[in-house]
Amino acid sequence: MTLFDILGWGASIGLILGYLPQAIQTMRTRKTDDIALPTFLMIGIGGICFMCQGWMLGWEKGWALFLTNLITTLCSAVIFGIKMYNDYIKKK
Repeated sequence: MTLFDILGWGASIGLILGYLPQAIQTMRTRKTDDIALPTFLMIGIGGICFMCQGWMLGWEKGWALFLTNLITTLCSAVIFGIKMYNDYIKKK
């Protein structure tokens, strides 16, 4: 395993462990008042772009990039969806 691989694994684990608790907390409490909508929208867009980059690299080289950003994009999408529901549908 090279330094490049170690840094990639560290980044993957850090990103997943950074997003997952927020997504779980948001799903449990449904509280989104303190969450900035543009932040999770941009994080989702960034994750989609990195997923595309991982896919374009091919499975052998890009699988970790693809899977990590798939997980973080799904977490961002869940938070974004709950935020949209709370701010625009529930308040009507």
